[in-house]
Amino acid sequence: MLRWSRAAAGGLAIALSISLLVGPAVAGSRPFHMFNPPAGLQLTSGKPTNALQLRSGKVRLDPRYLRQVVPYKGGEKPGTIIVNTGQKFLYLVLGNGKALRYGIGTARDGFEWSGAHRLTSKREWPGWTPPAEMKKRKPGLPDYMPGGPDNPLGARALYIGSTLYRIHGTNEPWSIGQNVSSGCIRMINDDVVDLFERVKIGATVIVL
Repeated sequence: MLRWSRAAAGGLAIALSISLLVGPAVAGSRPFHMFNPPAGLQLTSGKPTNALQLRSGKVRLDPRYLRQVVPYKGGEKPGTIIVNTGQKFLYLVLGNGKALRYGIGTARDGFEWSGAHRLTSKREWPGWTPPAEMKKRKPGLPDYMPGGPDNPLGARALYIGSTLYRIHGTNEPWSIGQNVSSGCIRMINDDVVDLFERVKIGATVIVL
């Protein structure tokens, strides 16, 4: 997996600027934001018997991961995307001492990576071609899955440099705030649509 790409010299400066961001909220007893189940799934009051069934009820998401404007004191220019995998937050630098913060899901143990790249493309309701390495781990995966509400890339995908990684939506909003992916950055669909509209191709993406 790709590591720092032409960014080693700026690593210290990046780390220092990120340290000035608002830190993660302290866990505790708090209300939750509720999500309806993803489209295409059937609800059941009992134990699900197949992959298209979901137990009745709505999905809970800790409010710390809801989209919000937060103070930002780093030196990156507006439009820069900073992914803090430790905090489980993605920051879009707004300028004037502010950033838009989104909750994210990040890589599982063994799939972590970091780097500084450019945003190379954006796609609405993207199709998904599982990489060969993933198909070796999960032989039952299809060669290709067309875009749509059941696609694991969700409503939008933003492609990061020459890597295999994306910032993308998810039909599993309950996974936000966890280490769940094979390296991609997950966002709830509402948030990835919002980010998609705000950022431009060529924007800097910094993953810590």
